[in-house]
Amino acid sequence: MGRATVGVILFGVLLSFFAAVTAVKERDVDIYSFHINSTVTSRYAVTVITSRVANRLNESKEVHFQVKIPKNAFISKFRMTIEGKTYDGVVKEKEEAQQQYSQAVSRGESAGMVSSVGRTLEEFKTSVTVAAFSKVTFELTYEELLQRRLGKYQLLINAQPMQPVADFKIDVYVRESPGISLLEVKGGLNTNELANAVTTTRSGTEAWVNFYPTREQQTKCDVCGENGLNGDLIIMYDVDRRNPSGELQASDGYFVHYFAPTDIPRIPKNVVFVIDRSGSMSGRKIQQTREALLKILGDLAEDDYFGLITFDDRIEVWNPELLQATERNLKTAKDFVRQIKDNGYTNINAAVLKGVEMINKHPREGSASILILLTDGAPNRGESDPTRIQANVKEAIGGKFPLYCLGFGFDVNFDFLNKMALENHGRGRRIYEDSDADLQLQGFYEEVAVPLLTGVQLNYTGSSNVTQTRFSHYYNGSEIVVAGQITDNSLETFQAEVIAVSKNSRVTYQDSVFMKDIAGVLPQHEHFTQRLWAYLTVKQLLEKEMTLNGEEKEAARKEILDLSLKYEFVTPLTSMVVTKPEGEETQVAHKPKEGENRKRMPQRPAWGRLASHPGQKGIGSYSYGGLSHSYSDFSHRPYTRKKTSRKTSQSQTPPTPPPVIGVRFLISSLDQPKPVCYDLPAASKLRLLTDPSSDFSMNGELSTKGFNQIALHYKTDYSLMLNTSHILYHDGLNDVMFLWGQEPSKHETDSVSLILRIEEVDVTMGTVRVVLFRHKKDGEMFLWPAVQQQPNHVGIQGIFGKNNLEYEELPGSVIKIKDQDVKATWSTAADYRRSSAPVLGCWLVPYKSVLQGELSDFTVSQL
Repeated sequence: MGRATVGVILFGVLLSFFAAVTAVKERDVDIYSFHINSTVTSRYAVTVITSRVANRLNESKEVHFQVKIPKNAFISKFRMTIEGKTYDGVVKEKEEAQQQYSQAVSRGESAGMVSSVGRTLEEFKTSVTVAAFSKVTFELTYEELLQRRLGKYQLLINAQPMQPVADFKIDVYVRESPGISLLEVKGGLNTNELANAVTTTRSGTEAWVNFYPTREQQTKCDVCGENGLNGDLIIMYDVDRRNPSGELQASDGYFVHYFAPTDIPRIPKNVVFVIDRSGSMSGRKIQQTREALLKILGDLAEDDYFGLITFDDRIEVWNPELLQATERNLKTAKDFVRQIKDNGYTNINAAVLKGVEMINKHPREGSASILILLTDGAPNRGESDPTRIQANVKEAIGGKFPLYCLGFGFDVNFDFLNKMALENHGRGRRIYEDSDADLQLQGFYEEVAVPLLTGVQLNYTGSSNVTQTRFSHYYNGSEIVVAGQITDNSLETFQAEVIAVSKNSRVTYQDSVFMKDIAGVLPQHEHFTQRLWAYLTVKQLLEKEMTLNGEEKEAARKEILDLSLKYEFVTPLTSMVVTKPEGEETQVAHKPKEGENRKRMPQRPAWGRLASHPGQKGIGSYSYGGLSHSYSDFSHRPYTRKKTSRKTSQSQTPPTPPPVIGVRFLISSLDQPKPVCYDLPAASKLRLLTDPSSDFSMNGELSTKGFNQIALHYKTDYSLMLNTSHILYHDGLNDVMFLWGQEPSKHETDSVSLILRIEEVDVTMGTVRVVLFRHKKDGEMFLWPAVQQQPNHVGIQGIFGKNNLEYEELPGSVIKIKDQDVKATWSTAADYRRSSAPVLGCWLVPYKSVLQGELSDFTVSQL
C-alpha cells in the first residue's frame, strides 16, 4: 500500500512539474531529433541520416520527411519504425518495382514517382500516417566514393530538417591511413553566425568534424528561417602522399589502389576550344562564355599550344594552326573572343571534326592533346543524326586524345554529348544556367589544365574483376582509383605496377602489400574495400553501358543489376520498395538519370520525387523517401520532488609515452594538424567555462580519471548537477532527478534544452551547448564535458574557454605558443570529448603554456 501511494504522489508531482516548466510551444508534428552521421574510410563515405518525429495531436496525422543527398551517392538502406514495428526498404529490379507501383495504383492507393535532377544534390521524400500521440523513426543510409578534384576530396552534407530541432547534430569521422594533410570546413552552415557550432579535431590518420547548432541559431543565420536550417556543410581534405606509387590497400579478398603522384613535371598541352555561338547562346550564356574563355586563355602556360573554333551553321577558326601561348598570340586570341556573337543554327559535327583535324596536324613530342566542346543545343545543321556524329568523331580521334563535352543548360541533348565524350576517353559535364556559369567553365578547365601523365596502365598480379585500368591522361589534383578481387591466395605479397608516359620519358611505379598484414584490419573497416569495389564497378559500368550496343550492352546491364541487388544500391536499374503500414500505399524510390528533371509520372502524392530548386544556387534535388526517429519525451524519471527554494592516430607514436601525471586534457584546432595536451592534478575543483555576458558557468571536480562531479549554472534559475550515478536538474521551482542509462528523453524551455541519451547528456543553456559524457576506465566511472558551442568573445573564461589554440612547430621538439618557446614531448591522450574515447597523438606541454596562468587562476571553492 505504501509503495503504491508513493507512486501516485510522484506521478502527481511530475504532472505539476510539466505544467510549470514546459515553456516551448510544441508543434503539431514535432521533429525533435535530427542526426547526420558520416564515416569516411579511405575516401569511401557512408552517411546515415536519422530523424525522429512525434505526432502531438489527438488524431492521426500525415508526417512528411525529405532530405537531400549527393548526386554521386547510392542509397543503400531505408528503414521506417512506427511504434516499435520496423518497415525496411527492399532493393528490387526496376521493372519489378514498377509492377508493384502499378498494382498499388490499380487498387486506388496513393503511390507515385516524379523524378528530377539538380546541380549537386538529389531529394529523397516520403510521408506516412502516424497515429495520435505516436512517433515515427526514419533512417536513410547512402554511400559514395569521394572524388579528388583540384587537390581536395569533398564531403557534402545538406541539412534541411524543415523546422528548428533542439537535438540537431552532424558528426563526421574521417580515417585515412597515409595521414590527413589538410582539413577545411566550408559551406553555408559554416557562416559567421554558425561558425561557433563547428568543432574539429585532427590527429595523424583521423579527423572529426562536429556541427551542433542551438535551436536559436537555427533560425537566425544566413541560411536559416522560421523553418530552421537549410544549407550545406562541406568538409574538404587531402592526404599525405609520401609514396609516389600510391596507396595500396587490401582486405576481405579485395584490394583498392589510389594513385596520385605529385612530384612529376607538368606536360605541355595542345588544347582546342570548340565554342557554340548559335542563336540559342544569346544573352547571358554567350557573355559568360566570353568571360570564362578570357580567364582560361590567361591561365595557359607559355609552352602550351592552343586553337579556337566558333560555330553556328558556319565554322570560324581563329587561326588554322595551333599557336604557342605567347603574350602576343594570347592578346589577339582575346580580341577574337571579345567579338564572338550569337547567330544561326548548330553544326556540331563539322565543328568538332575541324578541332580534331587541327590537333592531328600538330603532333608534338612530349605533349598532351585535349579537345573541349561547349554547346547549349542539339545538332540541327549539317550532319544532325547524333549516332552518326558520334561515329564520325570516334573514328577521327582514333583514341589518340580525350574529348570533353560541356552541355550548357537543360535544352542540350546531354546523353548525346556524354556518350560522345565517354567514347573518346573524356567526360560530359553539365554547365548550369546561373550567375556562376563562367566560374563553372573555369572550374572544369582547371581540372584538366595540368596533365602530368599520359597512357596510364595499371597492372595487378593474382587479381580479377578489376575496375578500369587504362587512363588516357592523369591530371594534377586528381586521383586514379582502381579496385578488384584478389584471386591468388598463395601470394605472399600482392603487387601493383603502374606504367605511364611523363613529360620526358616512360615511367614505372611499383607497390606491394604483405598478405599476412591484411588480417589486422579493424572490424568496423573490414568490408569497406568490398563495397568500394562494388560501388566503383557499378559506376564505371553505367558509363560503359552508354557506349555499348546489342549483346555487350545487355551483358553490362545484367552485371550492373546483379551487383546493385547484391549490395542493395539504388541505381538507374533498381528501385527501393517500401511497403508501409496496412492501408497505406507502397512506395517506390528510383535513382534518376542526369537530365530527367522534366519527365513526370501521373500526378499523385509521390515517394520518388526529384525536384529542382532553382532559387537555391548550386543545389538541385531528388526525392524519395523519409526519415525520422524518436525517443520518449522525458520518460522514466525515477525521482521527482517539489522544491520551493532555489584511437592512436598519429604516425609518429613514441616508443614509450611519458606517464600521465594527474589527468590529461586535449585541445585541438582546425588550423593545427596535431592536438596539444597537458596534465592537471586530480582533486581540484576547476572553473571549466564561464560566460559573464550570458550568466553561464560550468565547474567540475577532478578525480584520478576525469571528473566525478560537474555543475552547470545559468542565470539565477537554472542549474544542472551531475555525478557518475545521477543527474539533478533545477529550474528555479522544481528539482528533477535522472539516472544514467535510462531511456533517452528530452526537455525544453525557452532558453534551456536537456537531452538525455544512454551515456551522455546534451545541454543547451542560452548560447552555450555542452555534451557531457560518462566514461568507464579500469572499472572507474567518470564524467567529461565536450563544449560544442560557445560565444566567441574575450570574456570567456575557464580551461575549456581555450578552444582555439594556435602554435608553431620549431626544430628540436619545441613549439611556439603566444611568442613563447615551449619544450614539447610527443605523447598520446584519450579524447574523452567523444563517446569512443579514441587515443590521439599530441604535443605534451606544461599546462601553464596553454592556460596562460597558474592553476589557482582556474580553481573554485565550490561547484
